[in-house]
Amino acid sequence: MTVAIEMGHTTAGALATLDLEELLATRLLVQGNSGSGKSHLLRRLLEQSAPWVQQTIIDPEGDFVTLTDRFGHLVIDAEDHTERGLQIAGERVRIHRVSTVLNLEGLDAENQMRRAAAFLGGLFETARDHWYPMLVVVDEAQLFAPSVAGEVSDEARKLSLGAMTNLMCRGRKRGLAGVIATQRLAKLAKNVAAEASNFLMGRTFLDIDMARAADLLGMERRQADAFRDLERGQFMALGPALSRRPLGLRIGPTDTGPRNATPRLMPLPEATLEDPRALILAAPPPESIRPQRRPSPDLLGQLAAAKSAVLEVRPETMEQPLDAEELTKRRERMDHILGAVLAEPDAGFRAVGVLYQEFVVRCRIEGLGSAVPDLNDFRRMLTRARAGLGSDLVEDDAWQDVSARASLLPEDMQGIFMMIARAAKEGWPCPSDIAIARAYGSHSLRRARHLLTYIEEQGLIVCQLDGAGRRIVTLVELAWATAPGDPNAEDLLVE
Repeated sequence: MTVAIEMGHTTAGALATLDLEELLATRLLVQGNSGSGKSHLLRRLLEQSAPWVQQTIIDPEGDFVTLTDRFGHLVIDAEDHTERGLQIAGERVRIHRVSTVLNLEGLDAENQMRRAAAFLGGLFETARDHWYPMLVVVDEAQLFAPSVAGEVSDEARKLSLGAMTNLMCRGRKRGLAGVIATQRLAKLAKNVAAEASNFLMGRTFLDIDMARAADLLGMERRQADAFRDLERGQFMALGPALSRRPLGLRIGPTDTGPRNATPRLMPLPEATLEDPRALILAAPPPESIRPQRRPSPDLLGQLAAAKSAVLEVRPETMEQPLDAEELTKRRERMDHILGAVLAEPDAGFRAVGVLYQEFVVRCRIEGLGSAVPDLNDFRRMLTRARAGLGSDLVEDDAWQDVSARASLLPEDMQGIFMMIARAAKEGWPCPSDIAIARAYGSHSLRRARHLLTYIEEQGLIVCQLDGAGRRIVTLVELAWATAPGDPNAEDLLVE
Protein backbone atom coordinates (compact mmCIF):
# COMPACT_ATOMS: atom_id res chain seq x y z
CA MET A 1 0.00 0.00 0.00
CA THR A 2 1.35 3.41 -0.99
CA VAL A 3 1.10 6.13 1.65
CA ALA A 4 0.98 9.62 0.10
CA ILE A 5 1.78 12.45 2.50
CA GLU A 6 0.24 15.78 1.56
CA MET A 7 2.96 18.43 1.72
CA GLY A 8 1.06 21.31 0.12
CA HIS A 9 0.42 22.44 -3.45
CA THR A 10 2.54 22.87 -6.54
CA THR A 11 2.97 26.28 -8.14
CA ALA A 12 0.33 25.16 -10.67
CA GLY A 13 -2.17 24.53 -7.86
CA ALA A 14 -2.09 20.71 -7.92
CA LEU A 15 -1.78 18.69 -4.73
CA ALA A 16 1.89 18.00 -3.84
CA THR A 17 2.42 14.62 -2.20
CA LEU A 18 5.36 12.67 -0.83
CA ASP A 19 5.56 8.87 -1.08
CA LEU A 20 6.34 7.84 2.51
CA GLU A 21 7.46 4.29 1.68
CA GLU A 22 9.82 5.62 -0.98
CA LEU A 23 11.16 8.19 1.48
CA LEU A 24 11.97 5.44 4.00
CA ALA A 25 14.17 3.83 1.35
CA THR A 26 15.84 6.91 -0.15
CA ARG A 27 16.26 9.65 2.52
CA LEU A 28 15.71 13.43 2.22
CA LEU A 29 17.85 16.58 2.27
CA VAL A 30 16.31 20.00 2.94
CA GLN A 31 18.18 23.29 2.46
CA GLY A 32 17.04 26.83 3.14
CA ASN A 33 18.41 29.99 4.69
CA SER A 34 17.08 31.14 8.05
CA GLY A 35 13.49 32.29 7.51
CA SER A 36 12.93 30.22 4.37
CA GLY A 37 10.38 27.94 6.08
CA LYS A 38 12.67 24.96 6.55
CA SER A 39 11.46 24.10 10.07
CA HIS A 40 7.86 24.60 8.95
CA LEU A 41 8.46 22.04 6.19
CA LEU A 42 9.85 19.53 8.68
CA ARG A 43 6.90 20.09 11.00
CA ARG A 44 4.42 19.52 8.14
CA LEU A 45 6.20 16.27 7.21
CA LEU A 46 6.24 15.07 10.82
CA GLU A 47 2.58 15.89 11.45
CA GLN A 48 1.36 14.25 8.26
CA SER A 49 3.42 11.08 8.73
CA ALA A 50 2.96 10.69 12.51
CA PRO A 51 0.05 8.19 12.23
CA TRP A 52 2.04 6.00 9.83
CA VAL A 53 5.62 5.72 11.08
CA GLN A 54 7.70 6.06 14.25
CA GLN A 55 9.70 9.30 14.43
CA THR A 56 12.59 10.84 16.30
CA ILE A 57 13.76 14.44 15.99
CA ILE A 58 17.26 15.72 16.85
CA ASP A 59 16.25 19.22 17.91
CA PRO A 60 19.08 21.66 18.79
CA GLU A 61 16.75 24.59 19.61
CA GLY A 62 13.77 22.87 21.25
CA ASP A 63 11.44 23.94 18.42
CA PHE A 64 9.67 20.58 18.06
CA VAL A 65 8.81 19.81 21.68
CA THR A 66 5.26 21.04 20.98
CA LEU A 67 4.61 17.84 19.01
CA THR A 68 4.08 16.05 22.32
CA ASP A 69 0.79 17.85 23.02
CA ARG A 70 -0.82 16.90 19.71
CA PHE A 71 0.91 13.66 18.74
CA GLY A 72 2.29 12.25 22.01
CA HIS A 73 6.01 12.43 21.24
CA LEU A 74 8.26 11.77 24.22
CA VAL A 75 10.50 14.78 24.91
CA ILE A 76 13.96 13.80 26.18
CA ASP A 77 15.89 16.75 27.61
CA ALA A 78 19.47 15.80 26.78
CA GLU A 79 20.81 18.12 29.49
CA ASP A 80 19.34 15.81 32.13
CA HIS A 81 21.08 12.64 30.92
CA THR A 82 24.58 11.25 30.43
CA GLU A 83 25.86 10.04 27.07
CA ARG A 84 25.53 6.45 28.25
CA GLY A 85 21.97 7.10 29.42
CA LEU A 86 21.04 8.57 26.03
CA GLN A 87 22.57 5.63 24.20
CA ILE A 88 20.44 3.21 26.24
CA ALA A 89 17.39 5.46 25.73
CA GLY A 90 17.96 5.27 21.97
CA GLU A 91 17.92 1.48 22.11
CA ARG A 92 14.73 1.44 24.20
CA VAL A 93 13.03 3.91 21.88
CA ARG A 94 13.41 1.46 19.02
CA ILE A 95 12.47 -1.59 21.07
CA HIS A 96 9.23 -0.01 22.31
CA ARG A 97 8.54 2.05 19.16
CA VAL A 98 8.05 5.39 20.91
CA SER A 99 8.26 8.60 18.86
CA THR A 100 10.64 11.08 20.52
CA VAL A 101 12.12 14.56 20.43
CA LEU A 102 15.72 14.82 21.65
CA ASN A 103 15.79 18.37 23.01
CA LEU A 104 19.39 19.66 22.98
CA GLU A 105 18.48 23.19 24.04
CA GLY A 106 20.67 24.58 26.81
CA LEU A 107 23.82 22.64 25.84
CA ASP A 108 26.91 24.07 24.22
CA ALA A 109 27.92 22.94 20.73
CA GLU A 110 30.30 20.20 21.88
CA ASN A 111 27.84 18.61 24.30
CA GLN A 112 25.09 18.81 21.71
CA MET A 113 27.29 16.83 19.33
CA ARG A 114 28.29 14.26 21.95
CA ARG A 115 24.77 13.61 23.21
CA ALA A 116 23.23 13.51 19.74
CA ALA A 117 25.92 11.02 18.68
CA ALA A 118 25.21 8.82 21.72
CA PHE A 119 21.45 8.80 21.07
CA LEU A 120 21.89 8.10 17.35
CA GLY A 121 24.34 5.34 18.27
CA GLY A 122 21.66 3.71 20.41
CA LEU A 123 19.17 3.85 17.54
CA PHE A 124 21.74 2.40 15.15
CA GLU A 125 23.00 -0.41 17.38
CA THR A 126 19.62 -1.90 18.31
CA ALA A 127 19.34 -5.65 17.76
CA ARG A 128 18.07 -6.80 14.36
CA ASP A 129 14.75 -7.95 15.85
CA HIS A 130 13.83 -4.29 16.41
CA TRP A 131 14.74 -2.76 13.06
CA TYR A 132 11.32 -1.21 12.57
CA PRO A 133 10.86 1.65 10.04
CA MET A 134 11.67 5.00 11.60
CA LEU A 135 12.02 8.60 10.41
CA VAL A 136 15.08 10.29 11.95
CA VAL A 137 14.83 14.06 11.43
CA VAL A 138 17.94 16.14 12.15
CA ASP A 139 17.39 19.88 12.17
CA GLU A 140 20.41 22.16 11.60
CA ALA A 141 22.38 19.13 10.40
CA GLN A 142 25.48 21.25 9.69
CA LEU A 143 25.99 21.42 13.46
CA PHE A 144 26.31 17.62 13.71
CA ALA A 145 28.05 16.89 10.39
CA PRO A 146 30.22 19.97 9.71
CA SER A 147 32.31 20.05 6.55
CA VAL A 148 35.31 21.54 8.38
CA ALA A 149 36.61 21.50 11.94
CA GLY A 150 35.27 24.24 14.19
CA GLU A 151 35.59 25.29 17.81
CA VAL A 152 34.73 21.84 19.22
CA SER A 153 37.27 19.10 19.97
CA ASP A 154 38.28 16.62 17.30
CA GLU A 155 36.80 13.78 19.34
CA ALA A 156 33.35 15.38 19.57
CA ARG A 157 33.37 16.13 15.86
CA LYS A 158 34.39 12.58 14.99
CA LEU A 159 31.68 11.09 17.23
CA SER A 160 28.96 13.26 15.75
CA LEU A 161 30.12 12.94 12.15
CA GLY A 162 30.45 9.18 12.54
CA ALA A 163 26.90 8.90 13.89
CA MET A 164 25.50 11.05 11.06
CA THR A 165 27.42 9.06 8.46
CA ASN A 166 26.04 5.81 9.88
CA LEU A 167 22.52 7.24 9.76
CA MET A 168 22.73 8.34 6.14
CA CYS A 169 25.01 5.66 4.70
CA ARG A 170 24.09 2.50 6.63
CA GLY A 171 20.80 3.36 8.30
CA ARG A 172 18.48 2.17 5.52
CA LYS A 173 19.10 -1.54 6.15
CA ARG A 174 18.32 -0.94 9.82
CA GLY A 175 15.04 0.78 9.02
CA LEU A 176 16.36 4.29 9.75
CA ALA A 177 15.37 6.93 7.18
CA GLY A 178 17.42 10.10 7.58
CA VAL A 179 15.78 13.48 6.96
CA ILE A 180 18.40 16.20 7.36
CA ALA A 181 17.89 19.95 7.12
CA THR A 182 20.60 22.57 6.82
CA GLN A 183 20.87 26.30 6.33
CA ARG A 184 23.89 25.93 4.05
CA LEU A 185 24.96 22.99 1.91
CA ALA A 186 28.54 24.29 1.89
CA LYS A 187 28.74 23.78 5.68
CA LEU A 188 27.41 20.19 5.55
CA ALA A 189 29.83 17.27 5.15
CA LYS A 190 29.60 16.06 1.55
CA ASN A 191 29.60 12.35 2.39
CA VAL A 192 26.47 12.90 4.52
CA ALA A 193 24.62 15.06 1.99
CA ALA A 194 25.52 12.75 -0.92
CA GLU A 195 23.48 9.85 0.47
CA ALA A 196 20.13 11.62 0.05
CA SER A 197 18.09 10.89 -3.08
CA ASN A 198 15.27 13.38 -2.41
CA PHE A 199 15.77 17.14 -2.21
CA LEU A 200 13.71 20.13 -1.12
CA MET A 201 15.62 23.35 -1.81
CA GLY A 202 14.37 26.65 -0.41
CA ARG A 203 15.48 30.26 -0.57
CA THR A 204 19.23 30.82 -0.48
CA PHE A 205 21.45 33.72 -1.52
CA LEU A 206 25.11 32.64 -1.59
CA ASP A 207 26.45 31.62 -5.00
CA ILE A 208 28.17 28.46 -3.73
CA ASP A 209 24.96 27.19 -2.10
CA MET A 210 22.83 28.05 -5.11
CA ALA A 211 25.27 26.25 -7.42
CA ARG A 212 25.26 23.09 -5.28
CA ALA A 213 21.46 23.18 -5.02
CA ALA A 214 21.16 23.52 -8.80
CA ASP A 215 23.57 20.62 -9.33
CA LEU A 216 21.60 18.37 -6.95
CA LEU A 217 18.35 19.18 -8.76
CA GLY A 218 19.87 18.67 -12.19
CA MET A 219 19.33 22.32 -13.15
CA GLU A 220 21.64 24.42 -15.28
CA ARG A 221 23.91 26.86 -13.51
CA ARG A 222 22.17 29.82 -15.14
CA GLN A 223 18.94 28.70 -13.46
CA ALA A 224 20.50 28.79 -9.98
CA ASP A 225 19.51 32.44 -9.44
CA ALA A 226 15.90 31.26 -9.13
CA PHE A 227 16.62 30.20 -5.53
CA ARG A 228 16.98 33.88 -4.55
CA ASP A 229 13.40 34.56 -5.66
CA LEU A 230 11.68 31.80 -3.66
CA GLU A 231 9.26 33.04 -1.02
CA ARG A 232 9.02 31.75 2.53
CA GLY A 233 7.53 28.25 2.41
CA GLN A 234 8.35 27.72 -1.29
CA PHE A 235 10.72 24.89 -2.25
CA MET A 236 12.04 23.17 -5.35
CA ALA A 237 11.49 19.40 -5.07
CA LEU A 238 13.18 16.46 -6.78
CA GLY A 239 13.52 12.76 -6.01
CA PRO A 240 11.78 9.40 -6.30
CA ALA A 241 9.56 10.18 -3.31
CA LEU A 242 8.63 13.63 -4.65
CA SER A 243 8.97 14.19 -8.38
CA ARG A 244 11.05 12.88 -11.28
CA ARG A 245 11.57 16.44 -12.52
CA PRO A 246 12.28 19.63 -10.53
CA LEU A 247 8.94 20.80 -9.19
CA GLY A 248 8.05 24.00 -7.36
CA LEU A 249 5.74 23.62 -4.37
CA ARG A 250 4.40 25.60 -1.43
CA ILE A 251 4.23 23.87 1.96
CA GLY A 252 0.80 23.66 3.56
CA PRO A 253 -0.23 24.74 7.09
CA THR A 254 0.59 22.84 10.29
CA ASP A 255 -1.46 21.96 13.36
CA THR A 256 1.31 22.81 15.83
CA GLY A 257 3.87 25.59 16.00
CA PRO A 258 7.24 26.30 17.60
CA ARG A 259 7.40 27.53 21.18
CA ASN A 260 8.91 30.82 20.04
CA ALA A 261 6.89 32.65 17.41
CA THR A 262 8.60 34.61 14.65
CA PRO A 263 9.56 38.08 15.98
CA ARG A 264 7.24 40.83 14.79
CA LEU A 265 7.50 44.60 14.98
CA MET A 266 5.77 46.22 17.92
CA PRO A 267 5.75 49.84 19.14
CA LEU A 268 8.17 50.93 21.84
CA PRO A 269 6.65 51.79 25.24
CA GLU A 270 5.26 55.32 25.39
CA ALA A 271 6.26 55.92 29.01
CA THR A 272 9.91 56.93 29.50
CA LEU A 273 12.06 55.87 32.42
CA GLU A 274 12.97 58.56 34.92
CA ASP A 275 16.57 57.39 35.32
CA PRO A 276 17.47 54.68 32.77
CA ARG A 277 21.19 54.78 33.71
CA ALA A 278 20.51 54.00 37.37
CA LEU A 279 18.11 51.21 36.42
CA ILE A 280 20.21 49.50 33.75
CA LEU A 281 23.62 49.87 35.43
CA ALA A 282 22.53 49.12 39.00
CA ALA A 283 24.66 46.60 40.89
CA PRO A 284 23.71 43.02 39.97
CA PRO A 285 21.78 40.99 42.54
CA PRO A 286 23.72 38.38 44.55
CA GLU A 287 24.28 35.15 42.71
CA SER A 288 21.89 32.40 43.63
CA ILE A 289 22.08 28.68 43.06
CA ARG A 290 20.49 27.74 39.77
CA PRO A 291 17.25 25.87 40.27
CA GLN A 292 17.46 22.20 39.48
CA ARG A 293 15.77 21.11 36.30
CA ARG A 294 12.75 18.95 36.80
CA PRO A 295 13.46 15.22 36.82
CA SER A 296 13.49 13.16 33.66
CA PRO A 297 10.06 12.60 32.09
CA ASP A 298 7.97 9.80 33.51
CA LEU A 299 7.70 8.24 30.07
CA LEU A 300 11.44 7.56 30.07
CA GLY A 301 11.04 5.66 33.33
CA GLN A 302 8.18 3.75 31.77
CA LEU A 303 10.46 2.74 28.91
CA ALA A 304 12.99 1.41 31.41
CA ALA A 305 10.26 -0.50 33.23
CA ALA A 306 9.00 -1.92 29.95
CA LYS A 307 12.45 -3.15 29.06
CA SER A 308 12.81 -4.74 32.52
CA ALA A 309 9.49 -6.47 32.01
CA VAL A 310 10.73 -7.90 28.72
CA LEU A 311 13.84 -9.21 30.42
CA GLU A 312 11.75 -10.77 33.20
CA VAL A 313 9.77 -12.70 30.61
CA ARG A 314 13.05 -14.21 29.40
CA PRO A 315 14.93 -14.82 32.66
CA GLU A 316 18.57 -15.68 32.32
CA THR A 317 20.81 -17.36 34.78
CA MET A 318 22.76 -14.87 36.83
CA GLU A 319 26.44 -14.70 36.02
CA GLN A 320 28.59 -16.15 38.79
CA PRO A 321 31.41 -14.00 40.16
CA LEU A 322 34.72 -14.62 38.39
CA ASP A 323 37.93 -15.36 40.22
CA ALA A 324 41.14 -13.39 39.61
CA GLU A 325 42.48 -15.81 36.99
CA GLU A 326 39.25 -15.73 34.95
CA LEU A 327 39.10 -11.94 35.16
CA THR A 328 42.67 -11.76 33.85
CA LYS A 329 41.81 -14.05 30.94
CA ARG A 330 38.74 -11.95 30.12
CA ARG A 331 40.79 -8.75 30.08
CA GLU A 332 43.38 -10.39 27.85
CA ARG A 333 40.67 -11.48 25.41
CA MET A 334 39.24 -7.97 25.31
CA ASP A 335 42.72 -6.51 24.76
CA HIS A 336 43.15 -8.94 21.86
CA ILE A 337 39.78 -7.93 20.37
CA LEU A 338 40.58 -4.24 20.69
CA GLY A 339 43.98 -4.85 19.10
CA ALA A 340 42.26 -6.50 16.13
CA VAL A 341 39.92 -3.50 15.76
CA LEU A 342 42.83 -1.05 15.83
CA ALA A 343 44.82 -3.16 13.36
CA GLU A 344 42.32 -2.41 10.59
CA PRO A 345 43.29 0.21 7.98
CA ASP A 346 42.60 3.81 9.06
CA ALA A 347 41.34 2.65 12.47
CA GLY A 348 43.39 5.42 14.04
CA PHE A 349 41.32 8.04 12.23
CA ARG A 350 37.84 6.64 12.84
CA ALA A 351 35.43 8.10 15.39
CA VAL A 352 35.42 6.56 18.87
CA GLY A 353 31.73 5.73 18.49
CA VAL A 354 32.37 3.76 15.30
CA LEU A 355 35.27 1.84 16.91
CA TYR A 356 33.08 1.10 19.93
CA GLN A 357 30.32 -0.32 17.74
CA GLU A 358 32.76 -2.69 16.02
CA PHE A 359 34.31 -3.66 19.37
CA VAL A 360 30.87 -4.53 20.80
CA VAL A 361 30.03 -6.72 17.80
CA ARG A 362 33.33 -8.60 18.04
CA CYS A 363 32.86 -9.12 21.79
CA ARG A 364 29.42 -10.61 21.18
CA ILE A 365 30.82 -12.95 18.55
CA GLU A 366 33.46 -14.08 21.07
CA GLY A 367 30.81 -14.73 23.73
CA LEU A 368 31.71 -11.69 25.84
CA GLY A 369 28.48 -9.76 25.28
CA SER A 370 27.57 -9.63 28.97
CA ALA A 371 30.98 -8.16 29.86
CA VAL A 372 31.18 -5.39 27.26
CA PRO A 373 32.34 -2.12 28.89
CA ASP A 374 30.30 1.04 28.45
CA LEU A 375 31.45 3.83 26.16
CA ASN A 376 33.36 5.73 28.86
CA ASP A 377 35.30 2.60 29.92
CA PHE A 378 35.96 1.85 26.25
CA ARG A 379 37.50 5.30 25.82
CA ARG A 380 39.92 4.54 28.64
CA MET A 381 40.74 1.15 27.08
CA LEU A 382 41.31 2.87 23.73
CA THR A 383 43.60 5.45 25.32
CA ARG A 384 45.73 2.69 26.84
CA ALA A 385 45.73 0.62 23.64
CA ARG A 386 46.85 3.53 21.48
CA ALA A 387 49.65 4.10 23.99
CA GLY A 388 50.66 0.45 23.60
CA LEU A 389 49.58 -0.51 27.13
CA GLY A 390 47.84 -3.76 27.97
CA SER A 391 45.77 -4.38 31.10
CA ASP A 392 48.71 -6.13 32.76
CA LEU A 393 51.03 -3.14 32.32
CA VAL A 394 48.40 -0.65 33.50
CA GLU A 395 48.10 -2.54 36.80
CA ASP A 396 51.87 -2.34 37.38
CA ASP A 397 52.71 -0.23 40.45
CA ALA A 398 55.21 1.81 38.45
CA TRP A 399 52.37 3.16 36.34
CA GLN A 400 50.31 4.61 39.17
CA ASP A 401 52.23 7.89 39.05
CA VAL A 402 51.94 7.96 35.26
CA SER A 403 48.17 7.50 35.43
CA ALA A 404 47.88 10.21 38.09
CA ARG A 405 49.84 12.67 35.95
CA ALA A 406 47.91 11.74 32.79
CA SER A 407 44.64 12.53 34.56
CA LEU A 408 45.70 16.20 34.70
CA LEU A 409 45.37 16.39 30.91
CA PRO A 410 42.24 16.46 28.73
CA GLU A 411 41.00 12.95 28.05
CA ASP A 412 41.99 12.97 24.37
CA MET A 413 45.64 13.82 25.27
CA GLN A 414 46.16 11.23 28.01
CA GLY A 415 47.04 8.48 25.53
CA ILE A 416 49.79 10.62 24.02
CA PHE A 417 51.35 11.21 27.45
CA MET A 418 51.16 7.48 28.27
CA MET A 419 52.74 6.56 24.92
CA ILE A 420 55.66 8.88 25.62
CA ALA A 421 55.90 7.56 29.19
CA ARG A 422 56.13 3.99 27.97
CA ALA A 423 58.84 4.90 25.45
CA ALA A 424 60.76 6.62 28.26
CA LYS A 425 60.34 3.69 30.65
CA GLU A 426 61.52 1.17 28.08
CA GLY A 427 64.31 3.39 26.73
CA TRP A 428 62.81 3.50 23.23
CA PRO A 429 63.30 6.43 20.82
CA CYS A 430 60.92 9.33 21.23
CA PRO A 431 57.81 8.81 19.06
CA SER A 432 57.80 10.71 15.78
CA ASP A 433 55.25 13.37 14.87
CA ILE A 434 53.49 10.83 12.63
CA ALA A 435 53.20 8.34 15.50
CA ILE A 436 51.83 11.00 17.85
CA ALA A 437 49.33 12.28 15.28
CA ARG A 438 48.10 8.76 14.51
CA ALA A 439 47.71 7.90 18.20
CA TYR A 440 45.66 11.09 18.57
CA GLY A 441 43.52 10.18 15.56
CA SER A 442 44.70 13.04 13.35
CA HIS A 443 46.57 13.44 10.07
CA SER A 444 48.02 16.80 11.13
CA LEU A 445 51.71 16.84 12.10
CA ARG A 446 51.28 20.42 13.27
CA ARG A 447 48.66 19.24 15.75
CA ALA A 448 51.09 16.56 17.01
CA ARG A 449 53.71 19.20 17.74
CA HIS A 450 51.06 21.39 19.38
CA LEU A 451 50.12 18.50 21.66
CA LEU A 452 53.69 18.11 22.86
CA THR A 453 53.93 21.86 23.45
CA TYR A 454 50.70 21.83 25.46
CA ILE A 455 51.80 18.89 27.63
CA GLU A 456 55.14 20.60 28.23
CA GLU A 457 53.36 23.82 29.23
CA GLN A 458 51.46 21.83 31.87
CA GLY A 459 54.80 20.98 33.49
CA LEU A 460 54.60 17.23 32.79
CA ILE A 461 57.42 16.81 30.26
CA VAL A 462 60.52 18.58 28.98
CA CYS A 463 61.37 18.39 25.25
CA GLN A 464 64.93 18.80 23.97
CA LEU A 465 66.80 18.36 20.69
CA ASP A 466 70.27 16.86 20.49
CA GLY A 467 72.99 17.96 18.08
CA ALA A 468 71.53 15.82 15.28
CA GLY A 469 68.05 17.33 15.60
CA ARG A 470 66.62 14.26 17.31
CA ARG A 471 64.01 14.77 20.03
CA ILE A 472 64.36 13.65 23.65
CA VAL A 473 61.41 13.86 26.04
CA THR A 474 61.95 13.66 29.82
CA LEU A 475 59.09 13.06 32.26
CA VAL A 476 59.19 15.59 35.09
CA GLU A 477 59.82 14.10 38.58
CA LEU A 478 59.90 10.50 37.29
CA ALA A 479 63.43 10.84 35.84
CA TRP A 480 62.40 8.80 32.79
CA ALA A 481 63.70 9.96 29.41
CA THR A 482 63.21 8.63 25.91
CA ALA A 483 66.12 7.75 23.67
CA PRO A 484 66.76 10.30 20.90
CA GLY A 485 64.17 9.95 18.12
CA ASP A 486 63.75 11.62 14.72
CA PRO A 487 60.59 13.80 14.84
CA ASN A 488 60.20 13.40 11.05
CA ALA A 489 60.59 9.61 10.97
CA GLU A 490 57.85 7.78 9.06
CA ASP A 491 57.97 4.55 11.07
CA LEU A 492 55.79 4.09 14.16
CA LEU A 493 56.85 3.31 17.69
CA VAL A 494 57.83 -0.35 17.96
CA GLU A 495 55.54 -2.74 19.77
